[in-house]
Amino acid sequence: MPITPSKLIWMDGELVPWDEARVHVLTHTLHYGCGVFEGIRAYETSQGPGVFRLTDHMVRLANSAKIFMIDVPYAVEELVQAVKDTVAANELPSCYIRPLVYLGYGEMGLNPLPCPVQVSVAVWPWGAYLGDEGVANGVRMKISSWQRHDPNAMPPAAKGTGMYINSSMAKVEALKAGYDEAILLSPQGYVSECTGENIFVVKGGRVITPPVSAGALEGITQSSVMAIARDEGFEAEVGNLLRSDLYTADEAFLTGTAAEVVPIRSVDDRVVGKGEPGPITRRIQEIYFAAVRGQVDRYKDWVEHVR
Repeated sequence: MPITPSKLIWMDGELVPWDEARVHVLTHTLHYGCGVFEGIRAYETSQGPGVFRLTDHMVRLANSAKIFMIDVPYAVEELVQAVKDTVAANELPSCYIRPLVYLGYGEMGLNPLPCPVQVSVAVWPWGAYLGDEGVANGVRMKISSWQRHDPNAMPPAAKGTGMYINSSMAKVEALKAGYDEAILLSPQGYVSECTGENIFVVKGGRVITPPVSAGALEGITQSSVMAIARDEGFEAEVGNLLRSDLYTADEAFLTGTAAEVVPIRSVDDRVVGKGEPGPITRRIQEIYFAAVRGQVDRYKDWVEHVR
């Protein structure tokens, strides 16, 4: 989706005008892809903009950096405040938020350790990642010919910048073939995740999502949905899935900060369930969209207000 510019971007402790938020062409991360990032959303609430599970996102950012041995020059609490300051300064009632930790200009070569570590936070208005039609009626999925990373080749537990070439290859393949999104399998053949989302199936009233051992990133939205499902009385569990489990599921849906909660209509041209969003998917969707806006008392702690 195209970016709609906002006014200011936070860069290394300062808010700078959008068009002046630049990096040098020899920035290390641009060449070697060693950096980490998060995708976060702020929603309009009765108390102004509220950022959904902001601290949890920043903890994951710090953990991703630790895996790559990147020393972030800010504490989690400082990064949380940087996000709040950036959202407030741009006066947006709701927005997408992109914190980025990257290795800057000054060193070149495969050793990243001497590189300066820089941090930015950008925010902008953004709608439904997979479209309003997808949220309402479901999306068509394709199992990708590209595998998810082997955990001993690339650490899928980290949300690393360069690692998303894997997702981009799968995404392009799916779009060129006429599908909305791709599903990646692990090197062992288990369902891992989508290009930027976790995946769930519903079978016999059980809600199941793949484990991190299958290469799935530990999703913030994923854990929120697991909590919602259990609180609604559904049996929610983490377990390995085969591609055939997707074909024969009663319902299926994907989750992610950008995508939110989106029903899956078909996988590899096999209709999932009745080919429309199922009752459990709909119920989880309904509660999730209310929770992110601070409208569910049980989940009010998930929303961190900017002011």
